[in-house]
Parts: sequence; structure tokens; C-alpha cells
Amino acid sequence: MFVAVDFDGTMVKHRFPEIGPPVPYAIKWLKIFQAVGIDLILLTMRSDGQTAGNVLTDAINYCKENEVYFKYCNENPEQLKWTNSNKVYANYYIDDAAIGCPLIYEGEGTKYVDWNKVGPEILKKFVESGGV
Repeated sequence: MFVAVDFDGTMVKHRFPEIGPPVPYAIKWLKIFQAVGIDLILLTMRSDGQTAGNVLTDAINYCKENEVYFKYCNENPEQLKWTNSNKVYANYYIDDAAIGCPLIYEGEGTKYVDWNKVGPEILKKFVESGGV
């Protein structure tokens, strides 16, 4: 199973181009996903070499420092077996901008993923698919 995970507003609170404070329970749940065998894809708009600097590398380093390892970043080469599409394939997408994603609202317009709702739901889907 592939789960694509956004960075800003999903793993960390919005502070682009800086790395914001961690979103509560994001790291915990991503480590659980790794432990049970879910393949993670970092799916972010961050990129290196723009005016903001190497913000993609910053995000990847943040993840490594927190022992979250993504199988792929902004791609899923395994889909090339059956499509030439550049849309990144995953079974599930976790993103604060996704309609229906459970969010926590904090202050004026500040929102981020509610991992206490998303984490158990993804794990349930993985178990139901025969993953555990």
C-alpha cells in the first residue's frame, strides 16, 4: 500500500519557507505506518533551487532527523509498469488541502491535519486490505 503525504500543514504547521512546528502526532503515525509496511511517498510542492532556497532538501532532512523515511519523493516509479501519467499514484493521500481530510483549526486561518483521526483510519484501511 502506498500513502502519499504532504509536508506543510500535514507534517509541520505552515511556516514556508521555514520548517514549522510539528503537527501533533504526525511523526508518531508515520513511524507506525513504516513499522507495519506501508510505503510512504513525500508529495510536496517544496522544491530546491528556487528563490526560497533548498526547501525540499530541508523537508527531507527534517523527516530523516525524525526517523521518517519515504520510499519516494514526488514520484512513484512503480506506476510506470502500467501508466505514463505524471500524477503520483498512491492508495491514499494525506494533505491538509484535501476535501474531507480531518483538520484542526488554530487561530486565524491556521489549519493542519488531525492525525488522531487520519492515523487510525489509514491503519484500518491497511489491515482491511490484508496488510497486517
